[in-house]
Amino acid sequence: MAKGKNYLGGGFSGQPQRQSGGGDQMRQSQKAQEEIRRTREALEAQTYEATAGGGMIRAVVSGKKALTALEISPAAVAPGDIETLQDMIIAAVNEALQMSERAAAEHMGSLTGGLNLRF
Repeated sequence: MAKGKNYLGGGFSGQPQRQSGGGDQMRQSQKAQEEIRRTREALEAQTYEATAGGGMIRAVVSGKKALTALEISPAAVAPGDIETLQDMIIAAVNEALQMSERAAAEHMGSLTGGLNLRF
């Protein structure tokens, strides 16, 4: 080793030089965050549709997990049997919400390397 230089290649002052790589990690982190943001926005723009009661109830939810549409066929409305109608609505809405959750978990899981992060 030359006199006045240290192993890390520092100058004659004896101070080690910074090794590169920190900037690369920051850029990679920013790139990953941007990709997650874009994916989240794309997921939020999606809609998820489910039906219940043989198609008599149709529910649509957004990627933001908001109910955006609910269609009820007149055939689903049986006089005196409101409980069945309520059950079908709940089933359709819950299925659409689960579809949204599965899509988010699938897309985000591929970006986060399988880490279990909630989005």
